[in-house]
Amino acid sequence: LKGANVTFPSISVGATENAVLAAFNANGKTILNNCAIEPEVKDLIKFLNKLGGRIKIVGRKILITGCKKIKKNITHEVIFDRIELGTYMIAAALVGKKVIFNKIDPRVIKNEIRTLKKMGVKLQIQKSTIEIYKSNNIKKISISTKPYPGFPTDLQAQLMVLMTRAQGTSKIKESIFENRFMHVPELKRMGANIEIKNKIAIIKGPSKLTGAEVMATDLRASVSLVLAGLVADNRTI
Repeated sequence: LKGANVTFPSISVGATENAVLAAFNANGKTILNNCAIEPEVKDLIKFLNKLGGRIKIVGRKILITGCKKIKKNITHEVIFDRIELGTYMIAAALVGKKVIFNKIDPRVIKNEIRTLKKMGVKLQIQKSTIEIYKSNNIKKISISTKPYPGFPTDLQAQLMVLMTRAQGTSKIKESIFENRFMHVPELKRMGANIEIKNKIAIIKGPSKLTGAEVMATDLRASVSLVLAGLVADNRTI
C-alpha cells in the first residue's frame, strides 16, 4: 500500500475508518479529504496513535504518515456507543421513572441532549452521568439528520416514537440515507399518525399506540418498534 491523496464524494464513517486503517499500514503520507469526524473515528485514531501511528485531524481532513513499527503492550478503552445511549435515553423518557447512565461523556452527545431537552424530556447532566426522568409533556420538534456533530440518522427511528407522544406536528428530514423510513408503515400499523413526503416524515401527535404484529426491517427500525411496544396498549409481536 502506498500513501495517496483521497477525497471522499460524500461523508462516510465506514469509508473514513477503512481508509485510515489502510493508510496506517501504507508507505509514505496519505491525505484524506471530506472525512467523517464522528467520535468513533477520533477514538480509532487515538488507538492507532497509541500503536505508533502519526495521524492528525484538521477540520474534515485527516493526515496520516504510514507506521513503520507497531508498539506492543498498549491499553485502550473503547468509547461508549452514542446510538445505544441515545436509544436507552429515549426509552427512559418514554417509560422510566428515573434512569442513570454512567461512564459517558455528555459533550459527545450535545446535539442529542439539546434535541431531547427541546422536546421537554426531563434530564440532569453531570460530568460522566446523565439522569433521565419519565417525561409526560413531550413537545413537537422539527429536525434534520446530518453528519456529526448533527443529529444522527441512526437515532431518527427511535426519536420518531417519542414524537408520537408529542402535542402537535413534528417533522424529521432524512438527509443521509435512502429508504430510512421502513419503520413508518409498521408504526402506522400500531396507530401512529405519520405521513411521508419526499424525504420528510410528518408525525402528528399525540397518538394512542396499540400492540400489533409488526415486521422489523433493519436494526434501527427494529429497536424503534421495541420502544413503541413499550408504550403501546396490549401485546406487540
